[in-house]
Amino acid sequence: MRFEETPLAGAYRIDIEQVEDLRGLFARTFCADAFEARGLPGRFVQCNVSFSRKRGTVRGLHFQRPPHEEAKLVRCTQGAVWDVIVDIRPGSATCGRWYGAELSANNRRALFVPTGFAHGFVTLCDDVEMFYQMSTAYRPGFEGGIHHADPTLAIDWPVPPTVVSPRDAGLPEWTPPC
Repeated sequence: MRFEETPLAGAYRIDIEQVEDLRGLFARTFCADAFEARGLPGRFVQCNVSFSRKRGTVRGLHFQRPPHEEAKLVRCTQGAVWDVIVDIRPGSATCGRWYGAELSANNRRALFVPTGFAHGFVTLCDDVEMFYQMSTAYRPGFEGGIHHADPTLAIDWPVPPTVVSPRDAGLPEWTPPC
């Protein structure tokens, strides 16, 4: 695995190192030792899958509030997304900044999302599946979110959001703590 630091402190884009032969390919997608060597969590306690039927579906921007904040390792296992993270940590040098990357079944790329970040994506095609590894279990009542079209963040979504859940459409704009 190749870890590439993003412009947001503590967040990494992770590319696999494929070994290919006549059968196809093999690659390691997670290694606790490699994560822990970078000071990242080496243990994930919950895995989730989301499936989106239509291109232009937006999910997020979501986060969990303290004391149940969570780090995530996200990967697209079918289709493609523009995945976005936002640093919402008070006092962080990159607070209020966002980073986006294409994750797809073809590029097999993952994104490590630290605690204190909001996360979301827009689907770039129909029939998209995302796989999430979570550092802590989901706790109802600690959910938080930021509207995907927040003008303060001015996220450059490459596909117009056309499918948004009522919950996500009702998320508030962000009041930066930075």
